[in-house]
Amino acid sequence: MRIQPIETHAIPPSERDLLAILDRYVVRLPEGSVLAITSKIVAICEGRVVHAEGVDKHELIAREAQLYLPPHPKYHVSLTIKDQMLIATAGIDESNSDGYFVLWPRDAQAAANTIRAHLARRFGLTQLGVIVTDSRTTPLRIGVTGVALAHSGFQALNDYVGTPDLFGRPLRMTKVNVTDALATTAVLVMGEGAECTPLALLEELPFVQFQPRDPSSEELSALRVSLEDDLYAPLLASASWQRGQG
Repeated sequence: MRIQPIETHAIPPSERDLLAILDRYVVRLPEGSVLAITSKIVAICEGRVVHAEGVDKHELIAREAQLYLPPHPKYHVSLTIKDQMLIATAGIDESNSDGYFVLWPRDAQAAANTIRAHLARRFGLTQLGVIVTDSRTTPLRIGVTGVALAHSGFQALNDYVGTPDLFGRPLRMTKVNVTDALATTAVLVMGEGAECTPLALLEELPFVQFQPRDPSSEELSALRVSLEDDLYAPLLASASWQRGQG
């Protein structure tokens, strides 16, 4: 696998034309590649920004989240569930945003589909993937890693169930989350600070199964696990969640 970060100008909160940004900075897209784009510039171009002055961030979190917990007493960060994902602060970010809160995109999946269709037409490609990325924490680990909010143009899961391991034992549960793995790699290269590289081109991906279409509703559903069925349900279900408006 080869990854190339793509530098842009600093995207201001007033920016609205996402496709124009892509046309300006994405000058090369080979067949069989994946373009990663941070959710922040998708959200900015959707107008999903709120001026921070005079705004209570915790009220904003309650508005955006489906479920939320009170702020952690040490870190002052709320753990939330939004779009069936466990994420801090409902994805609301105030870094690199010039005094604004940047929310999650209105519909990250629709954005990924639109971006893939636009770039596939522009470059004449049939095997092209797109992922919309963010970063999140992992329980019992310090630091953030990447996660995909949406994908298009490839299979999100590589299913090993029923295939034999090295010693012929059939695998019973193993499915590789290709989407989140790619997002983690892309976010590592794009950075979390002042790098100004909100895009990344991923190439040489023999493990990615491309498909020249948007993911189906069934494929998207297969990526999600309900809180009750999750491996971590004993922890998640016992938390004193408050219901948000998201």
